[in-house]
Formats: sequence, structure tokens, C-alpha cells
Amino acid sequence: MSKYVLAMSGGVDSSVCAELLTKEGHSVVGVFMRHGIASIDNDGRVARRKHGCCSDEDAMDAQKVADRLGIPLHIIDFHQEFCEIIEYFVAEYTACRTPNPCIVCNDRLKFGKLFDFAQEMGADFVATGHYARLDFDENLGEYVLRRGVDATKDQSYVLHRIAPERLPFLRFPLGGYRKEEIRKMALEANLHNAEKKDSQEICFIPNDNHAEFVANYVCEKTGAPPNTLGNFVTSDGRIIAPHAGLEGYTVGQRKGLGLAFKEPHYVLRLNPETNEVVLGTHDELARWELSVASANWLTRVPEEFECDVKIRYRTAAAPAKVQRFEGDRFVVQFSCPMYGLAPGQAAVCYDGDRVLGGGWIES
Repeated sequence: MSKYVLAMSGGVDSSVCAELLTKEGHSVVGVFMRHGIASIDNDGRVARRKHGCCSDEDAMDAQKVADRLGIPLHIIDFHQEFCEIIEYFVAEYTACRTPNPCIVCNDRLKFGKLFDFAQEMGADFVATGHYARLDFDENLGEYVLRRGVDATKDQSYVLHRIAPERLPFLRFPLGGYRKEEIRKMALEANLHNAEKKDSQEICFIPNDNHAEFVANYVCEKTGAPPNTLGNFVTSDGRIIAPHAGLEGYTVGQRKGLGLAFKEPHYVLRLNPETNEVVLGTHDELARWELSVASANWLTRVPEEFECDVKIRYRTAAAPAKVQRFEGDRFVVQFSCPMYGLAPGQAAVCYDGDRVLGGGWIES
């Protein structure tokens, strides 16, 4: 049997991963990635949280599961690395882009720092509770990343930046299951956290108020709130009303504008030079083409090819033609209009259920 390093968050998904792997007879080492700084008691367990976004409750839940299954749990402090992710998040918002910290966290921590730790431990594989699949394609002679079976939980979009050479050493035990099956497994295994709620989308923003978080962070760093107040304007430049700050808006947004129109209006773009939030109709939001940078390809792809492209985690992929350029750039031309193309989000290319790769939307 193999030796696994398993990312354990204290949630039901990673706990069931631990249950599945140990039941198969593998040697499993759990890792709880501490995003803040924790004090550790004499037996090496988490005693309390001093600061950070991962709660003591999460750490204790992971410890209880590890104790029940008889596997070791390591608590690793990634505070500095996680601070860098938060700084990326704030910098993107202040540059009028829409960041995706989950993708960056996966790239730098789960399949970066955690992978390095696994190598130091002499592990054969790194496993996580992501809903995605990985298999070896005999015809291609390489490992292939695929969508998870459960379309409502599929997380392949946020995994597209994995270094392709690391795919053979990764495992996603939950990829072939649906969420309700995982809950059932947890109950049948008598895991204490079987009915624990799933974590929120961005773990370091507890109240889901991005604008407030960004404003507070900038104020704490600089001693003054961000200078992002300005006006809502129409696409032809007509001033409508003042807005509360650029960090409170993203391309494609309709709700939360605090304005009334005869027909729905959306954020078309943000202008950091004038602090303007440009609004328009749904038709004006339509885009047929986008430019992408910092591409990461999980397989060999030609200079031009057709595929499906996904522009947000919760947006369905759409048919498109991709043209690659020198370096790490590519252009996507869609076969139908797309709405809410936000700079800073990822454009991920699929061939059926297979992830080809992707990059960051520039414009």
C-alpha cells in the first residue's frame, strides 16, 4: 500500500477522504494548514488560535477524526504564505480586478507548500477533498485532470494551475462521488462532523463583505481608507449618482447597486483612473472575445483549437475557439455572447470533462 499526505480541514469532505484511504489500507498522514499562528500544547496538538482565519474548532475537528482513525495529524503554520494571498486579493480589488484566492491558495499552498512537505515525508501521494478526478490516459500516455462526477460540486476549475508534472503524485478520492454520498459515508462511519456545514467560499472573509474587508485592510496598512469613491456613470458618460467605492463592485454585478432603472443595469467595467463604475444594459454586457495571460497548460495543445471555456466557478463552460500566442498568452473567441467577463478571474479550457489548462482574464 501507499503513503499519503492528506490535507485535512476539519470538514466532512477531507474527513471522508481519510476514512476511505485508511479503509483501503494506506498509510495516511493528515495535515491541517494553519493560516494564522497557533499555540501548541505539550503533545503537539492545537491549543488555541491567536489569530488567522482557520478556527480552533476546525483544527479540533481534524484532530478528532485523526484520533478516531489512528493517523497522525501535523499542524503546519502557513501564516506568512496566506498573508501573501490576502495581499494579492486586496491588490487585485484595488486594481479593479476580480480575484480568485481559492485558485491561488491551491496553487501556492495545497499543491505547492503541502506538496513540498509530502516529499520531505517520503509520501507517495498528496490527497485532498476536492471534487475532481484524475486518471492515466493510455492513448495520451499522461495523467488527465477531469471534472468531478457531481456537477454541482465540481472543483476542477480551481485546480487548473497545478503544475502538470505533479499530476501523477496527486489523488482526489471524492471525485467519483456525489456530495450526498459523502454525507452518507460520514454518517455510516460515525464521524462526529458528518453534518458539519461546508465552509464558505472565501475563508478569510467571515461576513462575505468583500468591500468592507478590502477597505479595512487598506486602512490598517496605510492609516487611511482607499481613495476609491466616485460616480456611477452610463456607458455614454452620463453621471448617475455617487458610489460607495470601487472595491464594492465587480463586472457583471446587478444586485447591491442601490439604484433603480426601468430595465436591469449591470456593471460593465471599472475605471481606476477616474473611480467611475460604468453601468449598462444586459445587451451592453455581452462579450464575444477575451484576452488571457499567465497560461498553465496541463497537456500539449495546438496553437489553435476548439474547446469549451469556463469564465467563472459557477458559470457554465461555453464553446469557443482558442488561439495561443508566444509566451503564456491566449485569446478566446466564443461562439455565443458571454456575460460578466471579469478581469482577474480565470478562463479554463475543457475538452469534454477534461481540463486542458487556463489562465487569468486580462480584458
